[in-house]
Amino acid sequence: MTSPDRSSVSRPPASPAPDALRVIALGGLGEIGRNMTVFEHAGKLLIVDCGVLFPEEHQPGVDVILPDWSVIRDRLADVVAVVLTHGHEDHIGGVPYLLRERPDIPLIGSRLTLSFIAAKLAEHRIRPVLTEVSEGGTLSTGPFDLEFLAVNHSIPDGLAIAIRTAAGLVLHTGDFKMDQFPLDRRITDLRGFARLGEEGVDLFLTDSTNADVPGFTTAERELTPAIETVFRDTPRRVIVSSFASHVHRIQQVLDAAHAHGRKVAFVGRSMLRNMGLATELGYLHVPDGLVVDAKTMDRLPANKVTLICTGSQGEPLAALSRMAAGTHSISVGDGDTVLLASSLIPGNENAIYRVINALTSLGANVVHKGNAKVHVSGHASAGELVYCYNIVQPSNVLAVHGEARHLRANAELAVSTGVARDRVLIADNGHVIDLEHGRAGITGKVDVHNVYVDGQTVGGVTETTLAQRRQLGEEGILTVITLIDTDTGRLAEDPDIITRGFEHDTSALPTLTTAIDKALAGAAEHSVTTIPKLEQLIARETEKWARKTYRRQPVVIPVVIEA
Repeated sequence: MTSPDRSSVSRPPASPAPDALRVIALGGLGEIGRNMTVFEHAGKLLIVDCGVLFPEEHQPGVDVILPDWSVIRDRLADVVAVVLTHGHEDHIGGVPYLLRERPDIPLIGSRLTLSFIAAKLAEHRIRPVLTEVSEGGTLSTGPFDLEFLAVNHSIPDGLAIAIRTAAGLVLHTGDFKMDQFPLDRRITDLRGFARLGEEGVDLFLTDSTNADVPGFTTAERELTPAIETVFRDTPRRVIVSSFASHVHRIQQVLDAAHAHGRKVAFVGRSMLRNMGLATELGYLHVPDGLVVDAKTMDRLPANKVTLICTGSQGEPLAALSRMAAGTHSISVGDGDTVLLASSLIPGNENAIYRVINALTSLGANVVHKGNAKVHVSGHASAGELVYCYNIVQPSNVLAVHGEARHLRANAELAVSTGVARDRVLIADNGHVIDLEHGRAGITGKVDVHNVYVDGQTVGGVTETTLAQRRQLGEEGILTVITLIDTDTGRLAEDPDIITRGFEHDTSALPTLTTAIDKALAGAAEHSVTTIPKLEQLIARETEKWARKTYRRQPVVIPVVIEA
């Protein structure tokens, strides 16, 4: 397994051989999110997915995190298309930012996926070039011949992608599982996988998210009893929080609400938009009169109400978080049941449990994955992955879509089915893999970083910025205003101290005054008189004083005024 020696291929790779297929991982490896893979052949580039990663608590102020495509920025003219495997944010959320740089890059995907991304792009005032495909279809773009296969996932219309080039055949599963009784009766095309296996799959890119989970992923239908229990036993309102793209789960909630005589209202812009599109396209089946607007809902008895909203990951601005904080027009209280009908994404645990605790404090009964069977994963577990390896029998494997533990578990599954250990690759974001003469290997690494979206700013926030924000949040601000005698270079009077988020004892200020005056005296002896230099000196002395006196490290802002 080629992972222990990855540090030895940390240099940028040489140009690919003319007959090779190059794969550049720009996101989705070592993380759950911002999936983006670039395939290069014969001087052209094909991109599969372009998603976002949602920030964690140590990334304050960040809206989303994008893949770093700077390595191909000067080659965007060579991109023949972006293929989208399905409509989840971690696979399509970065597309608007990519298309800002070249709006006419063709987008290839299924009907629902393209509908979701077109609506998102309209908000960015981008008119995309769309090419709709479906399972069983084929398409050629540049040197890439594409074939699309149905895969079952937690959103309809997911596709696996077979990529044929002169260098070999690649099969990319996208996100998938092998639910044999899916709600939409659309199963993963294992027959197609087997057919490609007989043709000879040179490189198999497989979803790793559940590779460390034994057995097979639970069928979506097995959630029905738990959802039915919620609707049967709740005396007042049922409030369901889910991803705005989770059409299958929303369908189950709609069916349960209809069976129990409740009306439904969608809450939140993305939920309204996506469910409207899914209904219009026939992916969501809504009985006549079931869905009503918020004004109609206000006039109904509480036991006839179902609300479906976003916020299952504890996002601060989502509807459910605002309900929990008491800042939403919808008030949650005794007798209400809140159903969290989505998975718990790694990194969001603290935010989610804060919302659960807040809702519980308001008197609601909160039903979630931890106390009821209200969620199943959309990803294949170990048993399903082994099954796929056995029918595809790939020559080379690249584990994708997962954190480090998922990638390694997936790689071990491949080896256990007979794939040669030295042909099973575990890569990081930025690693470059070349497929040449039937063999794949890591040949180098390009620099990739987190690209932060902060309001209207893309890429302006750095790790240094985030460190400063954390320091501001944890340590506070200490502003030191000093009046300096220009003749002596010493303090003309004691400095003024202004603090925000930093508590201090005024009895300790004389020691700071003494330290600053002593440092200024030394600066005067060495003819250090410029204001920037003096401000740096005062900042250093103040930081030392704060560490010694309070064991804190506030952000120090020095202000020097010449008298």
